[in-house]
Amino acid sequence: MLYARSSAALKRRRLREALTGNRLLRLPGAFSPLVARLLEEQGWDGVYISGSVVAADLGLPDIGLTSLHEVARRGAQIARVTELPALLDVDTGFGEPMNVARTVQEAEDAGVAGLHLEDQQNPKRCGHLDHKSVVEEGTMLRRIQAAVAARRDPDLLLIARTDARAVEGLDAAIRRARAYVAAGADAIFPEALASEDEFAAFRDAVEVPLLANMTEFGKSPLLSAAALERLGYDLVIYPVTALRLAMAAVERGLAELRSDDAQASLVPRMQTRARLYELLDYGAYATFDRGIFDFTLDE
Repeated sequence: MLYARSSAALKRRRLREALTGNRLLRLPGAFSPLVARLLEEQGWDGVYISGSVVAADLGLPDIGLTSLHEVARRGAQIARVTELPALLDVDTGFGEPMNVARTVQEAEDAGVAGLHLEDQQNPKRCGHLDHKSVVEEGTMLRRIQAAVAARRDPDLLLIARTDARAVEGLDAAIRRARAYVAAGADAIFPEALASEDEFAAFRDAVEVPLLANMTEFGKSPLLSAAALERLGYDLVIYPVTALRLAMAAVERGLAELRSDDAQASLVPRMQTRARLYELLDYGAYATFDRGIFDFTLDE
């Protein structure tokens, strides 16, 4: 009821412990706290909060237009309603190394279990678009060092994302990843790899946990969870899947409503009121209210 009972620190420790196992952790993207509740109910390993989805929900393209406040607020809204660990996309850290330091502490205060920071130029763009650019390696190393220095909870997972594969090639991306680990990154997110062989090459070259991005309509092949586990990956995100499913259904439904002038034909495709109330745990709120406020005073 209300929010998760587990502290942010406990959720961070659980994520760290889960990463020591030999299984792939699967984190679908949640575009709202309600979706995060559903992911917990279904038994997923964690929740991913995509910068692209935060931007899209605000009616903006993923080209660096969102602010630290907007991203951290959405991270807090989602992290506090679920027992699952939440992983937050903080893009390039919203500025110079000092901005990165503030971003890390804002993410900590938001209650997320981890975050990923990327090596794109400001303003960034979606990692699966053409014509992106990356900063010099030294600039990214300073971002990582700032993140490590600013982190107050050592269990907060700091993931370095490299977009260098599409700009400088696979070998350069691997070289960067190794340097990022040496600078203090706990894990690596190689963005926009172009084949299963490239996923395998990264695993062979980098010893820390690796994150795979299985976003639809992108540069990477959509590998199964079994394939990624076989390749030795530790985390996989499905960042925009839920939003795309939802928006496709909304678009079709509203078009039909506009055409038919009544929603009766749409009702069988809707989540029922009873199911929504079940997901929100209305019963617990009613019990709490009766137990606390429904009382009488003796005369």
